[in-house]
Amino acid sequence: MRKGLSITVLALLGCVCARGQEVLTLEELRSRALESNNALKRAEEKVEETRATKNVALWQMLPKVSANGTYMWTEKSVNLLSDEQKERLNNLGTNSHQAISSAINQDLQNMGLPTNIQTAISNLIANGSIPATLNGMGAGIVEALETDSRNVTAGMVTVTQPIYMGGKLVGLYRTASLLNRLAGIECDKEREAMLIGVDEAYWQVVSVKHKKELAEQYAALLDTLNHDVEEMVAAEVATRGDLTKVRVKLNEAQMSLTKATNGLALAKMLLAQRCGMPLNSEFDVQGIDAADSSLITDHEPLSINMESVMANRRELRMLRIGDSIAREGVRMARSTLLPNVAVTGGYLVTNPNLFNGFEREFAGTFTAGVVVNVPILHPGSFYSLKAAKHKRKEVEYQLAEAQEMVELQVNKLNYELELAYKKLAQAQSNLANAEENLKLADESFKAGAASSSDLMAAQTAWFSAKGDILDARIEIEMDRLYLKQALGE
Repeated sequence: MRKGLSITVLALLGCVCARGQEVLTLEELRSRALESNNALKRAEEKVEETRATKNVALWQMLPKVSANGTYMWTEKSVNLLSDEQKERLNNLGTNSHQAISSAINQDLQNMGLPTNIQTAISNLIANGSIPATLNGMGAGIVEALETDSRNVTAGMVTVTQPIYMGGKLVGLYRTASLLNRLAGIECDKEREAMLIGVDEAYWQVVSVKHKKELAEQYAALLDTLNHDVEEMVAAEVATRGDLTKVRVKLNEAQMSLTKATNGLALAKMLLAQRCGMPLNSEFDVQGIDAADSSLITDHEPLSINMESVMANRRELRMLRIGDSIAREGVRMARSTLLPNVAVTGGYLVTNPNLFNGFEREFAGTFTAGVVVNVPILHPGSFYSLKAAKHKRKEVEYQLAEAQEMVELQVNKLNYELELAYKKLAQAQSNLANAEENLKLADESFKAGAASSSDLMAAQTAWFSAKGDILDARIEIEMDRLYLKQALGE
């Protein structure tokens, strides 16, 4: 009667403690973790960053249009004539009058005109307006060649289209695309690591929760036994030593229960932290049926396709992308030794007008050209190419080593999972024997055919067998989780 009362009281206490607590499933906890994990959000931003970088690399291959404008004031204008040339032009008529007169007089004499006519023409030339007219013409030329370039305004719209850059622009785009894929895989890997952390914390809570319940049942058995032995001591059919042994065992069970209670609180705090919930959150998790034998009867050994594993593992995919990036690095290093060709075009506008005598007005012209750069002596580029080739070899060796480690890891985890199933089968067999032994020991103790020590030994064996089943069940769940990760699923 005492035994049933104790177990009922403990069950009621458990219901009171659980009342008001939200029961969360593993999927709900995963969802909360996905919504609140900052590391995952950072990885997602990295994906968007690399996607934008890929677009930047794409536009490097397309035409670029740019506009430039400038204004400049200078103290002095640009002079197309020297001061001596200006002086000569300003006095063009004066300086050339004598030579012109002599030439005309000579021509008049050669023409055989009468003397009076020659004299009249000579006097006209000597006293006429020809010198002044020529001086004015020279001054006009000087004025026309004045640039008035102290205030210069210019603008230009330019279009540049790369034609051949040695392959570096294509390599840059391919590398950016590979980095975007790499960031996506890293984001998936971060999500996987976060979910595994949640699963680990969840199963830890489940394990400690069941161990706490088991400790409560074990303490209830010992409490019932303690009451029975107290009555037997009072009836002088048991000794004080028997009672002391029971009480020592009861104290140990109560200490184990206290540790399990504290452990459950700490395990829940860790789970809450990984799911982005307050550490003092009040919640419960769904339990498991540790004695469920379907785990063993439904289990079939896995048939592992190692080629599929090698293709799906994120670490290997990242290394293969790293190998492709290294290959593009070799191509870009080689491009520094190859010619570069680009075409340009644009429209130039200036004030003063450079195309019509430096007039103070805006005028423009179209331009077009080809730019060719041919590397001739660049020793550093040869060593850059050599370094890029060695880098690619390094990644190849790293990939080969990682494939060997992945195969070893998968086989090891698969072996551990099969071993955990065997442990569970053995633990269930042991529990069946322990329950039968506990039943017989309890009946013998009530009939006076067995001592309290015999009953405590049977109770301890039952407690240990129940704990072994729980440990094996949790181990199976964790091994399944780790093997799924190792298979790249």
